[in-house]
Amino acid sequence: MLLRKATTTFGGCLRQQLHRSSGADGALATLTAVQQQLHTVPLSRRWLSSGGGRKTHPKILITGGLGQLGVECAKLLRSQYGEESVILSDIIKPSSEIVNSGPYIFADILDFKGLQKIVVDHRVDWIIHFSALLSAIGEQNVPLAVRVNIEGMHNVLELAKQYKLRIFVPSTIGAFGPDSPRNPTPNVTIQRPRTIYGVSKVHAELMGEYYHHKFGLDFRCLRFPGVISSDPPGGGTTDYAVAIFFEGLKTGKYQCYLKPDTRLPMMYIEDCLRSLLEFMTAPEEKLQRRVYNVTAMSFTPEELVDKLAKYIPELHVSYRPDSRQLIADSWPQIFDDSEARRDWGWQHHYDLDKLVDLMVRDVTENYIKKAPHRTPIRKLKDVNRWPEDEIDVMESDSAITGRRHADHTYDLPRDGIHEPEELMLYHRVIQSCLSSRKASENSC
Repeated sequence: MLLRKATTTFGGCLRQQLHRSSGADGALATLTAVQQQLHTVPLSRRWLSSGGGRKTHPKILITGGLGQLGVECAKLLRSQYGEESVILSDIIKPSSEIVNSGPYIFADILDFKGLQKIVVDHRVDWIIHFSALLSAIGEQNVPLAVRVNIEGMHNVLELAKQYKLRIFVPSTIGAFGPDSPRNPTPNVTIQRPRTIYGVSKVHAELMGEYYHHKFGLDFRCLRFPGVISSDPPGGGTTDYAVAIFFEGLKTGKYQCYLKPDTRLPMMYIEDCLRSLLEFMTAPEEKLQRRVYNVTAMSFTPEELVDKLAKYIPELHVSYRPDSRQLIADSWPQIFDDSEARRDWGWQHHYDLDKLVDLMVRDVTENYIKKAPHRTPIRKLKDVNRWPEDEIDVMESDSAITGRRHADHTYDLPRDGIHEPEELMLYHRVIQSCLSSRKASENSC
């Protein structure tokens, strides 16, 4: 799953997807691995507070924090630096689990003074900037994408410069385009993406590098490949590599929307989070660049099916490429991350065999065996914006769940909605998106 799953909208636009945590075993394994890695950080790496006193750890603000990576990243950072050291922020009401896990605040990245107050009041040292309007939604509302992805980025860069913060911004394989070399894709090459999301990420990379060279800003950026976790799939270009586990284990069948020989770079979520943490704690003098490719593996649907057949011998996969094939054909096939390995010692831990084994176990234990019976209670159709798609709202004994099918974006979360207020929130998302098509390009 690309970082598109961290979709956050601002200035009156509601978030379009809740986070679903990984299984307990996977989360524990992530914490243990990172703790072992980071306990070796020398004691001399201390953080001076603005008041001159000593802090033994950084104070970290995560923007757009309720996405796939934000919540899990907060768990890891809190395991290292303490629960109160990491402030998760977003623009929607958090679940009780999120509130109980550590500090959570409202933060709109388009509100510079509001962000400034947060940085000063909480004595922030790092910003991890996950907030973005992602590819498919961005294409449907380019002016809003420009505001969130570019104006929002300028705000956090200015804050980081003004208060001498360390700032991390994720980039993506979507920052490359059809003119980029695909096999391999080196760290420095022609990019020229064809989506506003990709364009905004290239803009972020270049602005961050400029601020580093001009003002000495400690800007850090990793280009992530497809990120695979046991979260239910969102329908994106790389999400076939997640959906096949859910459908294959449940029904023994899967229809893939990419050609069988479509090769894309991928990474298990535990490697992804570990790369972020290792990069953020790497001594600045080791960094020859401010932007690095990172990856773990590359594979095709056909190769994944071969590995999965060990666990599901009766698995039947058919192929019916759709519009996502065009996107995949413009992305890297092999990501060259040799510079990250050379400069700050990046090493992945999970190859395809390990990934398949973990995914089979996690999906089976956390979803297949625990899946409640659900019956549809209503259907909504947006004939103006998504003429072929329906939004289903499902009800079970334990939760109400909304899911939008057929495309690679969501306007309802995959996750269970456990409170009436949350159901009302996502009904408002639907109505907002329906009305915006008729009203203005500047609303959600």
